[in-house]
Amino acid sequence: MKYHRRSFRRSVAYALRGIHGAVKYEFHMRVHIVLAVLAVCFGFVLKISHADWMYLTITITLVLFAELVNTAIESYVDLATKEIEEEARVAKDVAAGAVLVTSVHAVLAGCIIFLPKIIAFF
Repeated sequence: MKYHRRSFRRSVAYALRGIHGAVKYEFHMRVHIVLAVLAVCFGFVLKISHADWMYLTITITLVLFAELVNTAIESYVDLATKEIEEEARVAKDVAAGAVLVTSVHAVLAGCIIFLPKIIAFF
């Protein structure tokens, strides 16, 4: 493997370009971002604790990370094979499964964080 020496700024620019591409081309990435913004807004409105903020931000990060990895795997598989192959299908399904697992966790985390505050409000 060839060693590439590049500036930190250039590396960050490449990473931001990747995130921008995922947001631009992946509908579910946009959905996750909208839901994350809503969760943060709820956090401010409901005045959640510092511990809940940590739990919320970690959960949001996990979901976005899983979606980025899923996008990368799907793009690579699409590039590597044009035919429908079992191995390609499995790779894409497993990556999508990772997003599903983190998304279910996010829903549960949202219930744990927000439901007690919502119930107490009424």
